[in-house]
Amino acid sequence: MYTIDEIKEIINALDNSSVTEVELTCGNGEKIKLKKKSEVKVVAAEPIEVPAAPMVIPAAPAAPTAPAVPAAEAAPVAEGKEIKSPMVGVFYAAASPDSDPYVQVGQAVKKGDTLCIIEAMKLMNEINAEESGVITEICVKNGDLVQFGQPLFKIK
Repeated sequence: MYTIDEIKEIINALDNSSVTEVELTCGNGEKIKLKKKSEVKVVAAEPIEVPAAPMVIPAAPAAPTAPAVPAAEAAPVAEGKEIKSPMVGVFYAAASPDSDPYVQVGQAVKKGDTLCIIEAMKLMNEINAEESGVITEICVKNGDLVQFGQPLFKIK
């Protein structure tokens, strides 16, 4: 049987290698199977200029435009102060996929309450309310990649 320290050492070695899965069998027949979580995300970056190529790429067909909505029927804009992302990372509305979200629209929060988590470089960073108020809008969806300074919530 492997000790906790040996298992941690194996996990560290797996993290620092190109191997994605390892299965170990102890002398007593117990098996340990470790897999790397592989998640590929495509992130749009700032546009860059590319020199003209000899190949011609056809333009995408124009998307149909939505009919104009009279101002009286337009969706109401949430009021309040924006709470912005302090970093680049992945926005999580709850502590785990099975948990309820930290906050919902219309919920009162106090200064210091956890509003969400932003994962940056495999670190989970809790984002706390800087003031008390009521959440009027959640500006991003769970799992979205957020940028520095991007509005996450509106609070009034």
